[in-house]
Amino acid sequence: MKKPFSIRHLLVGVAFITALWLALDPLAAANPLTARSAAVVLITLALWSTGALPPFLTSLIFFGLVLIFGLARPDLVFSGFGSAAVWLIVSGFIIGAAITTSGLGQRMASVLAPLLAASYPRMIAGLTLASAALGFVMPSSVGRAVVLVPVGMALADRMGFGKGSNGRIGIAATLAMACNMPSFAILPANIPNMILAGAGETLHGASFGYTEYLLLHFPILGILKSALMVGLVLMMFPARIHPQEAIVGKSTPTPAAGEDKPADAGAQRRVAFILLATLALWMTDKLHGINPAWIGIATAVILLMPRIGVVAPKSFNTSVDFGMVLFVAAALGLGALVNASGLGQVVGQVLEKVLPLSPGRDALNFLSLSAMSTLTGIVTTIPGVPTVLTPMAPDLATASGFSLPAVLMTQVIGFSTVLFPYQVGPLIVAMQLSGEKLGHLLKITLPLALITFVVLLPLDYLWWKLLGWL
Repeated sequence: MKKPFSIRHLLVGVAFITALWLALDPLAAANPLTARSAAVVLITLALWSTGALPPFLTSLIFFGLVLIFGLARPDLVFSGFGSAAVWLIVSGFIIGAAITTSGLGQRMASVLAPLLAASYPRMIAGLTLASAALGFVMPSSVGRAVVLVPVGMALADRMGFGKGSNGRIGIAATLAMACNMPSFAILPANIPNMILAGAGETLHGASFGYTEYLLLHFPILGILKSALMVGLVLMMFPARIHPQEAIVGKSTPTPAAGEDKPADAGAQRRVAFILLATLALWMTDKLHGINPAWIGIATAVILLMPRIGVVAPKSFNTSVDFGMVLFVAAALGLGALVNASGLGQVVGQVLEKVLPLSPGRDALNFLSLSAMSTLTGIVTTIPGVPTVLTPMAPDLATASGFSLPAVLMTQVIGFSTVLFPYQVGPLIVAMQLSGEKLGHLLKITLPLALITFVVLLPLDYLWWKLLGWL
């Protein structure tokens, strides 16, 4: 039976027509590389955002188009595979599998259940609080998801929330969002923050202290935004916890044929010890200087080792979603293409001309600079925002009348406002670990972005005024 024509088909069709025009327009001959790169980026983003094709297939289309038409060198377009983020994701899947396979997730869920199972709102709020708190000690959004999502899914099992149910989706969405979104307001807690801090200091000599950054962003983007996320989850994925199930709990599900059986208590203790050691190394990365991704790989190796680990080597292929790895690598490659082709600079310049900026109109300038960061993130993905906009900061400061540090800090408001899940790798990984569809997050990200610009951004403006930043 043929599927009816939908808005999704219309959007993809418009994107393809626009991309064809960009690629063939004779007026673009002055810079054909930028125009053709824009065409490929537009097609890729349209397919990712609408879900018209599986993400891994769209990723392969992106790689193929870039290489066939010579838009970038292979080492550039495949640079995502050399990124620490991809290898942290690979190791994260192994760690998540170990937590689940050993039964440690169920054990931790049984400890959390009496604290969180009084009601569904209490559970969602408690998981949000735990995820946000972990952002202060663990410098990786993927790492936080790897630890908490398996526990959350075990908790969902214990509450009787089956796959695809509102309760299970709500827990998955909560952990995906809360492991990532509040950390935008904590300086060392995720990659875009660190790129911004590094680029600002390298290019302009502007440095930001931990407390200064936290005070400026966390009250609104951390606390209030997290409260809004809780409200949206409860509204979009309503559920109830039955007291009998909450108290007694579900027994550990019997594994299907071909799956590893739950390990014994000894295996759980080994995984707990390995996980605690990993957490300690992640939390102290400033002292020893080892990248969290390389720590994750070492942990994955130990968990796969015969007799020591709990993830059987034969289970490696089923534990790691290579389609998702391909997706994340393509997203990173797309960001590299946007920067190398000059497309990112073009996008920034167009937004600078379109969005109103003029000295003395502080509120409008604040809105425009925040919107510029948000809109740039749709094209470059979130980690690419500071790479594109930071070099433009002096010009934007002149146009707006803001100080250079204030212009740089408005990027945080923008790149913490996520419209589509494909923009943020940790969201993708968290939902994949949960086994629920990534598209469910759109019910949270889109209304949250709207509320951010209508409610939180004016509050943020007043907060910045109070602190003397504007």
